[in-house]
Amino acid sequence: MRLQDFNYRLPKELIAQHPPEKRDSSRLMVLDRTSRDIEHTSFHEITRFLKKGDLLVANDTRVVPARLYGKKDTGGWVELFLLNPLENGAEGSQVWECLLKSRRNINACSTIFFTDELTAEVLGTTGSGTWNVRLVYEGEFETIIDKLGNTPLPQYIKRDRSSEHEGSDRERYQTVYAKNSGAVAAPTAGFHFTGPLISTIREKGADIVFVTLHVGYGTFQSIRGEVVEQHRMHREYFNIDKETAAAVNKARSENRRVIAVGTTTTRVLETVARHNGSAQSGRGYTDLFIYPGYDYKSVDALITNFHLPKSSLLMLVCAFAGKAFILDAYRQAIERKYRFFSYGDAMLIL
Repeated sequence: MRLQDFNYRLPKELIAQHPPEKRDSSRLMVLDRTSRDIEHTSFHEITRFLKKGDLLVANDTRVVPARLYGKKDTGGWVELFLLNPLENGAEGSQVWECLLKSRRNINACSTIFFTDELTAEVLGTTGSGTWNVRLVYEGEFETIIDKLGNTPLPQYIKRDRSSEHEGSDRERYQTVYAKNSGAVAAPTAGFHFTGPLISTIREKGADIVFVTLHVGYGTFQSIRGEVVEQHRMHREYFNIDKETAAAVNKARSENRRVIAVGTTTTRVLETVARHNGSAQSGRGYTDLFIYPGYDYKSVDALITNFHLPKSSLLMLVCAFAGKAFILDAYRQAIERKYRFFSYGDAMLIL
């Protein structure tokens, strides 16, 4: 398959720069894979499309404030984006893989100053666009990062370094059920849920359970190369406990629908799925790449946002509902001025 086959043109003004005033006030496009019907409604109406016995599975990862701003010893500003912890050194020291951004070149052995509590020594480049950095700190690492860090918004959401929106982003670039810290990007399909909406879903006779997948920055990275099948996904940590696996297996044995909230949840469920669709509990890393031709084993329906052109996330959705059907739905979304990407509107595929 050619990468260009998953391209589409999106007007820049449809890229959502801010979340809606209320989480569940976002728009919802409902796709029926059998009838090929498309319905346009609001997310708070999603319970109309749920049945008693449906099992929703969502990703409860929590986004850490992984973007840090500091100064080099020369005085120039540096933006450091934490990606993956590599090792714990002596007490008060950790090595991380990071992205670095600076107006001038950054050299190995450079020191970056944040506060008296935190400095960073640049160890060297990895050769793949990232850097290894030793963070040296005084105190509790997570507390320091929580205080100094900024929300790791994707590049298409424009914020300056002193953005007045950080307080709002810290709350809204996070699901209401976020629990386990470790993600540097959010499972955005979950943004639309509120506590009261989850209660309403359960009152209807459906249920919601959770897995964890710590979403990495690679979720934003473009696919390199024109041949889709040659792409290799970044590895991401996941955990599905015995209770969630049992709930999935019970639903499948009773012929009830398993509805994945987001592409990250989908990748977890499909990673741990046996041939009959049952789930096996466990934790580890997944680099599962889902693109058209993939045979879904566990997921019966999918809640998702609208994804970037030529992205692995768009390919996953096309694999679930068919490329022609999805690209036609995207065309309709553009015509109707849906909001796209992380802070944008949602899609329910049945």
